[in-house]
Amino acid sequence: MRVGTARAAAAEWVMQHASTEAGFMGAYFSGSTIGLPDELVMSEASDIDVVVVTEKAEPPPKIGKFVYRTTLIEITYLSWNQLASIEDVLTSYHLAGSLRMDTIISDPTGKLRRVQTQVSQHFAERVWVRRRCENARQKIEYGLRAIDISAPWHDQITAWLFPTGITTHVLLVAALRNPTVRLRYLAAHNVLNEYGHIDFYPELLRLLGCDHLTPRHVEHHLDELARTFDVTTAKAKTQFFFSTDITITARPIAIDGSRELIRAGYHREALFWIVATFARCHKILAVDAPDLQLQLAPAFDAIVADLGITSSDSIIRRAENVIHFLPRLWETTEDLLLANPGIV
Repeated sequence: MRVGTARAAAAEWVMQHASTEAGFMGAYFSGSTIGLPDELVMSEASDIDVVVVTEKAEPPPKIGKFVYRTTLIEITYLSWNQLASIEDVLTSYHLAGSLRMDTIISDPTGKLRRVQTQVSQHFAERVWVRRRCENARQKIEYGLRAIDISAPWHDQITAWLFPTGITTHVLLVAALRNPTVRLRYLAAHNVLNEYGHIDFYPELLRLLGCDHLTPRHVEHHLDELARTFDVTTAKAKTQFFFSTDITITARPIAIDGSRELIRAGYHREALFWIVATFARCHKILAVDAPDLQLQLAPAFDAIVADLGITSSDSIIRRAENVIHFLPRLWETTEDLLLANPGIV
């Protein structure tokens, strides 16, 4: 399927469904596909991300991933309150990137267009790029300092993993690139290579703990994840914000997309999403099938042990390592900010 066809399907869903909801204020495309040409063939490990804006202060729960007219779409709701301040949008590295270009699907009030126009005008200004980098850096530190070692093991891993992975986002923001989720390490590798800082990349992998792993190691862990994933999709009942990422529909992204990375020589870049998906599966199983969760726990323990994590104490030490690394990360970020010809 071509990107343009997928976008058309997503736009049709918005107009037929989201636009009829009370409080609908508009919708726009977001995520990794926003800069892609319509004629490009989409990877089977990709979806079309759409943000639906509502006037409600508390937006509805995230719908997540579903198939509409053979297109895998992911819908997220956002309150207009989060977009009302141009300064706040330009400072938010998650929000600004999707509004830097015209990604609007529907805008019945015209307010979304005014925000998008102003974000586009100021997006590449140095002051705002640096603020977005600082926004990402703060998320790292705040997240790692908030790890609760009394939480279930899978939640502790998630609480360490995602802030650690934001180290890549700081660099991507400085390079004016999309802070992608699943492919963040591959994107950071490409940026560092482009800017002549590829020697810095192994340090990011060491923070994650995967710099020593071989393709065979990683593919073994992926096979174990596939087993856990399939059991989880069969047993899942309780709804979590990420539930639609752990479904048969999403399997091509979680499993096939990771295998595609490994086979392409980017096995270490695949680790982040493999571990994230493993942890999410165990969070679901702990509630919906605790006996199976215990049976499958050794495979999850094995992959995090390969990352050098075997206890809550080791999680805290690894979190501290990332925090101590932040000044080094910022030095490289400043180099990218200075070298980036797109920043004005």
